[in-house]
Amino acid sequence: MGGTEHLTVRREGATMVLTLNRPEARNALSIAMLVGLYDGWLEADEDDSVRSVVFTGAGGSFCAGMDLKALAGRGMEGERYRDRLKADPDLHWKAMLRHHRPRKPVIAAVEGYCVAGGTEMLQGTDIRVAGESATFGLFEVARGLFPIGGSTVRLQRQIPRTHALEMLLTGRSYTAREAAAIGLVGHVVPDGQALEKALEIAERVNACGPLAVEAVKASVYETAELTEADGLAAELARGWAVFDTADAKEGARAFAEKRAPVYRRA
Repeated sequence: MGGTEHLTVRREGATMVLTLNRPEARNALSIAMLVGLYDGWLEADEDDSVRSVVFTGAGGSFCAGMDLKALAGRGMEGERYRDRLKADPDLHWKAMLRHHRPRKPVIAAVEGYCVAGGTEMLQGTDIRVAGESATFGLFEVARGLFPIGGSTVRLQRQIPRTHALEMLLTGRSYTAREAAAIGLVGHVVPDGQALEKALEIAERVNACGPLAVEAVKASVYETAELTEADGLAAELARGWAVFDTADAKEGARAFAEKRAPVYRRA
């Protein structure tokens, strides 16, 4: 497994855990973090033994957004990865899930600050858990900036437009309970338990047929902006293909035999 000094990668069974690891800066984004994060997404996509990804932060914070000094690559810390950015000028957007959608389900486990770039990356995840004291927000307009990580496009598609516009136009912070009330996160748990809850959800995902899980996720995103008729047609094409797999046959046999299925992605 890969990783960098600002991004750790570990396995919990069939779940890959990607952890932003710059707690002294509330996990503000650095080049080392972005390179490690992008490599982690690719590794999860390419490794069939990985069935889900949990995305979290170390030291009681998720991500406090961009660190402009670190992203400028000043000092040896950033310079080590300069060639990666030159080779792929889009790498940072892929790392932040703006220009990359992982095949596997991504479950966010948020504690503490998840603001600016943190809230923007959150919108690229599929299932979201927050600790009680987590803080969310898109502060860019308050600083005369633009939330260019995708929020003016994605946020209104994920929560009601009135709430999306309030978050985008006021630049204020939101509590975990407020974030749950508007649909930005799905679970609020006691502080320190977000990772545990996210891993619990991941285990439930992992117990399902991996080909079916990936196809369902792909269908949800593929059909989001289609008409109902076109969406239903696309769903049918993708769904019928799953029924022809060995996974589907194993699921049916296991149900009939009243046992846990053993899926092999075939």
